[in-house]
Amino acid sequence: MMLLKTPLIALLTSVFLAGASVVAADVKTNWEKHCQKCHGADGKGQTTMGKKLKLLDYTNPEHQKKFTDEEAFKITKEGKKEGDKTLMKAYKDELTDQEIKELVEYVRKFAKK
Repeated sequence: MMLLKTPLIALLTSVFLAGASVVAADVKTNWEKHCQKCHGADGKGQTTMGKKLKLLDYTNPEHQKKFTDEEAFKITKEGKKEGDKTLMKAYKDELTDQEIKELVEYVRKFAKK
């Protein structure tokens, strides 16, 4: 009986781990799903909402110098408010820390294009 349980546990563990790795979306998909609406596909922030919020143009190296990776990570994870107005929603419940880190790296690449 013990012999049957061990392979079954191994199989179930493998299936669970394989499924967990599929859950995380790639960075481009996360950008398109969570960021592009405001920041634009090109990172220039020239969308309707981006213009309203006066978002930085991420293709401009000078604008990139206005925030650290740590600040970008924190804002993406925790959101940003001005008084009672939400400027950017928090993504801590939708994105893993690794996915947020990858998005910060993705933003940095806009200035290098």
